Order: sequence, then C-alpha cells, then structure tokens
Amino acid sequence: MEIYSWNVNGLRAVSTKGFFDFFSEKSPDILCIQETKLQEDKLTDQLKNIEGYYSNFSHAEKKGYSGVAIYSKEKPLKIEHGIGNEKFDSEGRILIAEFENFILFNIYFPNGQKNEDRLNYKMEFYDELLKYLNNLKDQGKRLIICGDYNTAHNEIDIKNAKANEKYSGFLPIERAWMDKFIAEGYVDTFRKMHPEEVSYSWWSYRFKAREKNVGWRIDYFFVSDNMASDVESAEILNEVIGSDHCPIKIKIK
Repeated sequence: MEIYSWNVNGLRAVSTKGFFDFFSEKSPDILCIQETKLQEDKLTDQLKNIEGYYSNFSHAEKKGYSGVAIYSKEKPLKIEHGIGNEKFDSEGRILIAEFENFILFNIYFPNGQKNEDRLNYKMEFYDELLKYLNNLKDQGKRLIICGDYNTAHNEIDIKNAKANEKYSGFLPIERAWMDKFIAEGYVDTFRKMHPEEVSYSWWSYRFKAREKNVGWRIDYFFVSDNMASDVESAEILNEVIGSDHCPIKIKIK
C-alpha cells in the first residue's frame, strides 16, 4: 500500500497545475491533502468525486483557510473530524480515517510565525494531539500521522539552520517537542530510512528558493513504533510541482 501526503496550498489552485495528472500517474492507495482552503459549498464534483476513490474533507470555519482531505481507494471504516477539542477542531486541521490495520491521521499543524499567540496555540495543539495519540497507542492501536508539521526537526532538515533558529518552525521549543514525540514511541519514517539524506519538502516562493534548493523538511510520515517494521520505504517527491510543498510518501506492507 502506498500512502501519499501533500500540502497543496489551495486545492482549487493545484487542480489547474497537474493535480489530476499526479493522481493518474501515481495511483495512490491513499492521498492525504493539507491546506485545501475550501469550504463545502466551493467543493466541485471534479475534486470531490475522483473515479475509483472515496473522499472525505474537513473544513475550517474561516473561509479560504486551512482544511484537509483524504482520498482512498478503500472506504474507511470510520471517519472523525478532529480530536474532540473545539479550540483545535474548528480550524479544520485534523481528519482521522480508520482502516482495518491502522488509524491514519492527516494533519495540517498550525504555523506559529504570525505572533506569540499563534506560537502558543501551535504548542498547545502539539500537546493535545500527543495525548490523544498516546491514548490510542496505549490501547495497542497502530497509527500513521502524516501532514505538514510546520517544524523542521534537526539541522539536516533545513538549509540555513543558524539563520532560522529564532524563527517559528525551527525554534528550540518546537524542536524539543519533536524530540519528545520520538521519545514517546513515534518514528520519523523518512529519517529512519535515510539517516543522512538532505532533502526538503517546502521552499519559499521568494528568492528562487526552490530553484536553489533552499528549503525545509516540514512534511512527515510518523508511525507508532508498533508498526514501524511494516514501513518498506519512505520518499520525498521533490520533482512534483504545483505547490510550495512537494508530496511525500510511504509504502507499507
């Protein structure tokens, strides 16, 4: 099974930039999308009803903001919109799909760059999510947590580490949470498979950053440690354009 994750920075925008070609070429078993920037009434049949796929969406209350989606060949056993906390669920950032052998979390994590309030919101979001995940993991559930985490974990994951260490996305407090996440039993699949590889998943639209490969690795597939051995490969698809992020994928047994 191949599972993809992609922050498209606007689902309608990417639909005119090869999104459907990507679908037909890759034929993902599951595709998780972040930052749809769509409300239900703006969701076209073309985007909702892709042949051969079930689709589920979670929308933010604020128009043109956030939003996530899951396309899957197999119908999920259960879909949940959020983690039961209105403070975080109202922004349409979390979509949970339960399948026979695992529970998939598709998450667009908050960005903390706007101001201190948003950074605090981001850190609270991280902590509430971890409690929710740990509760499931303690029950023996097998978890996949993918999406745009909005944090580069280590210096290998960002082009200009020193220049960015005082900015949200590479702050010590954010990186420490990533350390904690791993310590509590979650595995960064790409880094496990490619311990020394320098590869990014996001580039600013400014200063020809993508052309120069001045990027950040902020998109991840983490899995709970009880299913890490099922991950056969993990990749970052740098060649796929259409957004300021590129897709990432894992293959599982």
